[in-house]
Amino acid sequence: MDSKDGAAPRMRHLSIRTARQSDPTDGSAEEEVVERGRGGAVKEGRRLEGERRGEEEPVSPGGRLFHQRGFDCYIVAIMGYAKPIDVGVVKSGLEKTLVRHPRFCSIPVVLDETGGTKSTWVPAKVVVDDHIVIPDLADPRRITTSPDQLVEDYIASLTCIPMDHSRPLWELHVLNFPTSDAAAVAVLRLHHSLGDGISLMSLLLACTRKASHPDSLPTVPSHYSRRPPAPKRLHARVFTLLLWLWAFLILAWNTLVDVVCFTATSIFLKDTPTPLMGSQGVEQRPKRIVHRSVSLDDIKDVKNAMHCVSSSPFCLSLIEDAVVQHELTLQSALQTINDVLVGVTSAGLSRYLSRRHEQNSNDDEKKKKKKKELPSNVRLRSTLLVNIRPAPGIHALAELMEGRDGGTKWGNLIGYIILPFEIFNHKDPLDYVRRGKAIADRKKNSLEAIFTYKSAELIVKCLGIKAAAKLCHRMLTHTTLSFSNIVGPVEEIEFFGHPLVYLAPSAYGHPQALTIHFQSYMNTMKIVLAVDDKVISDPHQLLDDFAESLKIIREAIPARS
Repeated sequence: MDSKDGAAPRMRHLSIRTARQSDPTDGSAEEEVVERGRGGAVKEGRRLEGERRGEEEPVSPGGRLFHQRGFDCYIVAIMGYAKPIDVGVVKSGLEKTLVRHPRFCSIPVVLDETGGTKSTWVPAKVVVDDHIVIPDLADPRRITTSPDQLVEDYIASLTCIPMDHSRPLWELHVLNFPTSDAAAVAVLRLHHSLGDGISLMSLLLACTRKASHPDSLPTVPSHYSRRPPAPKRLHARVFTLLLWLWAFLILAWNTLVDVVCFTATSIFLKDTPTPLMGSQGVEQRPKRIVHRSVSLDDIKDVKNAMHCVSSSPFCLSLIEDAVVQHELTLQSALQTINDVLVGVTSAGLSRYLSRRHEQNSNDDEKKKKKKKELPSNVRLRSTLLVNIRPAPGIHALAELMEGRDGGTKWGNLIGYIILPFEIFNHKDPLDYVRRGKAIADRKKNSLEAIFTYKSAELIVKCLGIKAAAKLCHRMLTHTTLSFSNIVGPVEEIEFFGHPLVYLAPSAYGHPQALTIHFQSYMNTMKIVLAVDDKVISDPHQLLDDFAESLKIIREAIPARS
């Protein structure tokens, strides 16, 4: 809770010290340790609830899920800028944009919902100074000697420090010193209950402007329909009807298989133990977030050469017309570029695991005079978050907030699908993309994401949020990693007058040791890894393997095209 004298509290003690930006007119800056306590947050929320009854909104099932023990998830967006950050300008911009958003000026009061009580978002007064953090570094010499490592260590320290639940759950950390690829870095940390990736990306875009036209909003990837034109001739209509029937049968069969597989994974089916698998309690350990930029043009070249085009238009039209509109958005999560990303990820993971297995085999050979090869039947799967909104791509903030375009609204409207990665050393590098495209096409023709979203809602209603959280936790611990991809701005943007060099988002707090995120921005693709470094001690090597795999696949194209 804010101090009565207006001083900005300090949230934690770290080896990398932090001090909050405060108003220079205060004349003072008090520091205090804020103890995290949901009970304190609930008391504060109830007090505000009494003052502002009628203004609060209910917390969605997804939002409540992210507040459960073992599933306390956060989103981190690392933003590199082309010039030093003017904190005063950023503060003024936040007051005019972000703070006006209902989720960023409210406190979630999450209750057990017994006896008719409901979890709600309770409006609260926001003091922007309390949410801007300026690090007071323990060893300032590292700014000049190893700035990149300093930023990496600082972000890792954030992942083991909880937020103060007595005020809105977001922070902006300003690291105002140059790194190898930016003049300054800002880290936006927020609780996952505030929204899903699509919602939060839309909000970020609403806070930025085009660098070429400072008064214009960034270009949001346009919505488009894949509905095929209605045939006019009778025989063409009959043929189309047969195709739709066949597509429906494929859709129904794929969905049935995926539902069985998802249920089995939630109960007993586990991935093969590999050096990438987390152990019990991995969600409570700090995560190291690293990133690497690769050429988006290289990925598009592979896509064009491998003919990774959208498949099954009749199936998609059938879903839109007869089954459920939300399934169209699987194309948002598994678009044509994602076919290539699945292949590159499979190649990178295979490369990394082969090396780790070879190292272990060498140790084994010294001890037992016995050498092993990487098994060919490794089961390695990811949980892929899928936006289940009725149109693909990133929505404009106005559409999300005003409920236009078929019921679009703000919140965590996401489902899970289980995406397998083939671990194998292919002689032809392009085989990784072929297999990735086959897997992605198979998942496009399934309602698995809708099933997981609706079943989670049903479990929450019938058994409660704790049962749903336990089921999700079990499913994640039985798979190896999380995988995600969000389309970013297509041109250079400015964040309150600060040109953005790169954007590297990730998430932590879920029970997995590895999270892989792909984020596009202009003509680059950022590969972002969040790892438990007790499990994956060489995350930069894993990044090298991803980058090298893309390079090898790209170089294999001219000989094949």
